[in-house]
Amino acid sequence: MLNNPVWAALTGPQACFAEAAGNAARYLPEIAPFAALSDPADPAAWRDLATITDYALLTGPSLTPRAGWEQVEVTPGVQMIGQSMSGVEDPEAVLLTEKDVPEMLELVARAEPGPFLKRTVDLGRYLGIRDSGGRLVAMAGERFRMPGWTEVSAVCTDPAYRGKGLGARLTLAVAAGILARGELPFLHAVHDNENAIRLYGRLGFTHSADVVFTSYRYTGPVL
Repeated sequence: MLNNPVWAALTGPQACFAEAAGNAARYLPEIAPFAALSDPADPAAWRDLATITDYALLTGPSLTPRAGWEQVEVTPGVQMIGQSMSGVEDPEAVLLTEKDVPEMLELVARAEPGPFLKRTVDLGRYLGIRDSGGRLVAMAGERFRMPGWTEVSAVCTDPAYRGKGLGARLTLAVAAGILARGELPFLHAVHDNENAIRLYGRLGFTHSADVVFTSYRYTGPVL
């Protein structure tokens, strides 16, 4: 499942957030930009994907697109797993909900953690830390969820508050919730974000695989 986490999520615990056709699936557009194929080597799966979207962001091993699809952008990354780590709840972390989405989107714009849309919060438990004035300055939450595993995602801190350990605290707090459900946490990071990768290593995550985040656009005939 870790080799194809989006497919495992969209055909498993998060099927309620999926639009699917045959051997392809994607998250609803307001949830997340990610899509997945049951078998990336199968041309039929790429044709199925073209029936539900003309743009897809895939994660996993490097993929060769099939007829009608072209690569737009490729970002190398790593996958890390928390198979033997311990989470730590944080008394200052507050639960973030739909009413907090405007603030969450503002923080994402300042901190740029990666894709986060207006309904991404629906995917799981999101926690935040506010400053003394009540402003949201750090957050982290859950994204891909599949049997036995949940991804820690959207870990970000306002640039003015970095260096205070807020991201580490929230990562451990989100992981604590995942572990309490009897699941294991995992996460992804961009390959050149060495500071984040070192931090996750100190928190107990270990390298699982090198991955790529690749966006594709369909330019073939209408199916």
